[in-house]
Amino acid sequence: MSTYDKIKEIETEMARTQKNKATAYHLGTLKAKLAKLKRELLTPAKGSGGGGEGFDVAGTGVARVGFIGFPSVGKSTLMSKMTGTFSEVSEVEFTTLTTVPGVLQYKGAKIQILDLPGIIEGAKDGKGRGRQVIAVARTCSLIFIVLDVLKPLTHKAVIEREMEGVGIRMNKEPPNIVFRKKDKGGINMTNTVPLTNLDKDVVKSILNEYRISSADISFRCDATADDLIDVIEGNRVYIPAVYVLNKIDQISIEELDLVYKIPHAVPISAHHEWNFDELLEKMWEYLNLVRIYTKPKGQLPDYSAPVVLKKDRSTVSDFCNAIHKGILKELSHAQVWGTSVKHNPQKVGKEHVLLDEDVVSIVKKK
Repeated sequence: MSTYDKIKEIETEMARTQKNKATAYHLGTLKAKLAKLKRELLTPAKGSGGGGEGFDVAGTGVARVGFIGFPSVGKSTLMSKMTGTFSEVSEVEFTTLTTVPGVLQYKGAKIQILDLPGIIEGAKDGKGRGRQVIAVARTCSLIFIVLDVLKPLTHKAVIEREMEGVGIRMNKEPPNIVFRKKDKGGINMTNTVPLTNLDKDVVKSILNEYRISSADISFRCDATADDLIDVIEGNRVYIPAVYVLNKIDQISIEELDLVYKIPHAVPISAHHEWNFDELLEKMWEYLNLVRIYTKPKGQLPDYSAPVVLKKDRSTVSDFCNAIHKGILKELSHAQVWGTSVKHNPQKVGKEHVLLDEDVVSIVKKK
């Protein structure tokens, strides 16, 4: 029996099983089995060929945004308008067959844009070129899910299901679970919040499936069986996503009002270049980037080429490393102007966290 058949069998069994306290143990085991089979399916067999033509894309810029969507929803048109890179455009299904990279300059930051081939249902099961498309999607800092506003929103659900199936969690935070395997001592389970979806038996059933007999698990959130499996698997990626609803030039104002109620969504028209400002602003917000300006001693700040850093890695030492690895050794302190300090300028050390549009002057050791 193939892996794909085994997955189908378990999914059928789960659909048939009623959800209640009596079946929680059984469902937990089935979910763990399913996660293991899916991992098997997406891991390429040893000795198999490379990633295929056009899929290994060298990273450029400070962040990478991937366009994902069904064939012919306007991904290539949108990319051509945003970056000036030509990606074959057509009314026919499946025009783009490889990854097409482009670069977008926004707020002084270079952002790599990838037009991925049209995703098809069953990508998570290794169908079509789905496996390679998803491997590239896992490396993105942000995913644009491009949808045709005229087609039903079931397309959105299909793509979400495909992404969940390959370990990409969109617009979610990693579950707050601390999991540590041990050699002996049995299962030691603690929780700081009441658990409404799990009990010790269900946790044990999942761990048994992974052949784990001794572990420390601390739940700091009201976790589900799926959250626990995600932590044990350890290969999940948490990526922000924006739903780009294209072709709004073909709907009424009333319909547009409804579209705006969808969370994480931006309605646009790629053909007419409508609402690109909002899309780019949303992209910047979800990428979580900060711009830091340099100020050489005795000169005015250079506002033309900011150093762009991730918001969670924006200390003075990160700033120095972004310019050159050797600067940190010579750093005495930094002078900072901006919202991260009380006084302008203020003398700070290498651990000081910088905020968007701060100006920094580095002072070297004497």
